[in-house]
Amino acid sequence: MSMESSRQGAGNAWSPQGGSGSARGQGAQGHVDALKDKVGDELDRGKSGIADSAQTAGDNLKEDLVRLRDDMSKMQETMSRFASEAGSQAYKTAQNVGSAVASHVGEVASDVAASAKEQAKTFATELETMARRNPLGTIGATLLVGVVIGMMSRGRA
Repeated sequence: MSMESSRQGAGNAWSPQGGSGSARGQGAQGHVDALKDKVGDELDRGKSGIADSAQTAGDNLKEDLVRLRDDMSKMQETMSRFASEAGSQAYKTAQNVGSAVASHVGEVASDVAASAKEQAKTFATELETMARRNPLGTIGATLLVGVVIGMMSRGRA
């Protein structure tokens, strides 16, 4: 066989118009159609899977949001209780401090009053002792104090 005749024979075998080439062309077309169907089915399954995943994720998100709201409500209640208890404790502490300070001030005032009373008694005793030792000087000092008081009251009237 010559090279040209072998090309012609090969050309007939590959040609889609030839008898044996036509059967192969229809087979290839069937494979293409089957491949298109498979690809379409796979795309449909992929879409369905994505939709199912999105639906599941959406449902999970809703459940998580409900739980989050519940947790936030519980946290708010806890914080309210904490603030109330802290305020109550602060009030009690302030009250106790106030009582302690008032008690201490009362003790100090009592001590000051007792000291003043003691000093007044001491001063009165001292005046009495001085009056017994020097009665004329006491009468003169009393007269002088009376005159000074009289002069001050006349100046105002």
